Amino acid sequence: MGGFWFTEKQTENFGITMKVKKTLHSEQTEFQQLDMVETEEWGNMLLLDGMVMTNQKDEWVYHEMVAHVPLFTHPNPENVLVVGGGDGGVIREVLKHPSVKKATLVDIDGKVIEYSKKYLPEIAGKLDDPRVDVQVDDGFMHIAKSENEYDVIMVDSTEPVGPAVNLFSKGFYAGISKALKEDGIFVAQTDNPWFTPDLIRQVQKDVKEIFPITKLYTANIPTYPSGLWTFTIGSKKYDPLAVEDSRFHDIDTKYYTKELHKACFVLPKFVKDLIE
Repeated sequence: MGGFWFTEKQTENFGITMKVKKTLHSEQTEFQQLDMVETEEWGNMLLLDGMVMTNQKDEWVYHEMVAHVPLFTHPNPENVLVVGGGDGGVIREVLKHPSVKKATLVDIDGKVIEYSKKYLPEIAGKLDDPRVDVQVDDGFMHIAKSENEYDVIMVDSTEPVGPAVNLFSKGFYAGISKALKEDGIFVAQTDNPWFTPDLIRQVQKDVKEIFPITKLYTANIPTYPSGLWTFTIGSKKYDPLAVEDSRFHDIDTKYYTKELHKACFVLPKFVKDLIE
């Protein structure tokens, strides 16, 4: 089936539409509807429950911004956890940091991993790296069972529906704090300020009650709702705005730069007002 237009309905009254060449795979997994499609504009694209997760054309923005902001903030990240992120993009970016000795990926849906390897090899290609431990498991429960273990935790979840609902709860953030070492950092994608302002406001409130340093930063991701995407970082000790220039080392990126590291925390006024 192909040659059709697909619309992701991002709100009740707004959607993003793209032309699909063909459907590569479609399956109702144990947890969600998974579709892998080849699009005219964005190349191969992963959809979960009808929502755009990643694609070949703009994937690097999201994956770089999830990984490099916390990893350059932490002075020596050796043990890293990615919750969700079965497409492997965040893991690929994590492994660009030579200090990382182990990167654990915990995704509840093994089918996401399987079909990302097959249809998105440039994104998922590092999942077989010897430093990576891939676990098909519940990230919420993995966090609950971990204590003083990780330097950095990255929550690469879908929107707060279906299997990802618990990943936006205050209890989950408290569990993350316990799973992190005493100087640990975590980051989570926290949707967009145009359509989900209440979510961002609530996440900021919850994280601030647990982490002494809590900040919001943004990136431009064309295929995500509104194009303006937010990330929330919670840190026990290290301020992402206080990173010294000497700590940045050259890595291969397309969006993230050392200048952008601090600039991405400069928020449009309506976003700043939202969290203040």
